[in-house]
Amino acid sequence: MKNFLKSINENFLGLLVCLGIALPSYFFGKLFPVIGGAVTAIVLGMIISLFWKNKGKAAAGIKFTSKKILQWAVILLGFGLNLNVIFQTGKQSLPIILTTISTSLILAFLMCKLLKSPSKISTLIGVGSSICGGSAIAATAPVIGADDEEVAQSISVIFFYNVLAAILFPLLGKLLGFNTLSGEAFGIFAGTAVNDTSSVTAAASTWDSMWNLGSQTLDKAVTVKLTRTLAIIPITLILAIYQGSKAKKSAIKNCEDENKSENQARFSLKKIFPFFILWFILASVITTVSTNFGVPSSFFAPLKTLSKFFIIMAMAAIGLNTDIIKLVKTGGKPLLMGGVCWIGITLVCLFMQKILGIL
Repeated sequence: MKNFLKSINENFLGLLVCLGIALPSYFFGKLFPVIGGAVTAIVLGMIISLFWKNKGKAAAGIKFTSKKILQWAVILLGFGLNLNVIFQTGKQSLPIILTTISTSLILAFLMCKLLKSPSKISTLIGVGSSICGGSAIAATAPVIGADDEEVAQSISVIFFYNVLAAILFPLLGKLLGFNTLSGEAFGIFAGTAVNDTSSVTAAASTWDSMWNLGSQTLDKAVTVKLTRTLAIIPITLILAIYQGSKAKKSAIKNCEDENKSENQARFSLKKIFPFFILWFILASVITTVSTNFGVPSSFFAPLKTLSKFFIIMAMAAIGLNTDIIKLVKTGGKPLLMGGVCWIGITLVCLFMQKILGIL
């Protein structure tokens, strides 16, 4: 408890600054869900950083927010996942989800090699495009050791294509002849081909409004989106194992004494392993078991809301630590990579729906 209070005291000023940015960003995101609170916070943070170069005593708290608060956000995100409900309702969309995730990750890898882009940004864009946008980036960044500028750049790319999808996909659905008497087909399309939850709900709600479907499309799209979110667990664990393997090889290579190298390798593996992912899994299990015993899912709603707010706070901190001028100058390759992933996911999703007889 003493360590916790000491940590809060040391980081109080930076936490307060991030909170001051997060609060208006949260409410702005409520008014304009296509943009969302996280993107608003990261942009505000970057603008403030242009004029506030020397963070002084606030620097420690800003760093704490971008790292630790972000991890707490991911843990709390687990309380929004009832594994039983997702498994039951996600069976129909599972083949589409698996193929779109695979497509995005493969395309990100190929584009990384072709464009000679930084591997961490490529990983974040690939994961963000294929799973759930900002939440996936938030979970993956600490695992691969991505810095704040890499996270900011990835979030910016995902946001750009989120907005395009929210605007264009309902028009594309009409053009392609999606069923207008039911929201199932377009709901699956929106839930698998759109990156972030805010844009998934925006696109699905637009389709419901266009054809007077109530909330049919929205319900289906959100369920599919939650099923996609589960992929955070295996992907982050695989990345953690891969990072651990790299750390072990590096430790052995750089040490002369064999016994010393083994000890250092073990230390490195423990140091980088993302234990917060295990807490995320535990939170999901607690939610699943509790709801099976009759606890209403609404009981966990405040924790899910707190998770979203913590992500907004972390994005504010990341914005404050980001050089927006450098971000704009180096943004061409990540934007191209995100576009390729986005188009690839869209085409594969439509193809799979056609094959499965949904479209």
